[in-house]
Amino acid sequence: MKKLLFVLTLMLSTTLAYPQSKTYQLSSHILDISKGMPASDVPIRLEKLDADKKTWSAVAEKVTDSNGRISDFLSAESANEGIYKLTFFTAAYFKKQKIESFYPFIEVVFEIKGSKHYHVPITLSAYGYATYRGN
Repeated sequence: MKKLLFVLTLMLSTTLAYPQSKTYQLSSHILDISKGMPASDVPIRLEKLDADKKTWSAVAEKVTDSNGRISDFLSAESANEGIYKLTFFTAAYFKKQKIESFYPFIEVVFEIKGSKHYHVPITLSAYGYATYRGN
């Protein structure tokens, strides 16, 4: 009985000490190519298209970290197939730097098929941007 209690206590303490890390299916990144630096503190909204109603519904809104990244969109624990839109709210980012810019926000629409990881970054300057499917 003492051995069983010891094993259970050990298992419980190990589980609490090393929690399972959650995985995510979608991440994003902004690189300000005019400075060669990540763009931090930029809000990004994720929305999903309801194809029948032809409307977008909000999924999440997050802010880029000091490396210009958001790594925790869409938990991989659920099925996420569908058409999504990331809106990068760039106006305040440039205004804070006292830089005039052309795009107040940038919308990137893409489709998730299957369970692979999707990385949707943008490279950004005050008068242009590019996007691609990263990994």
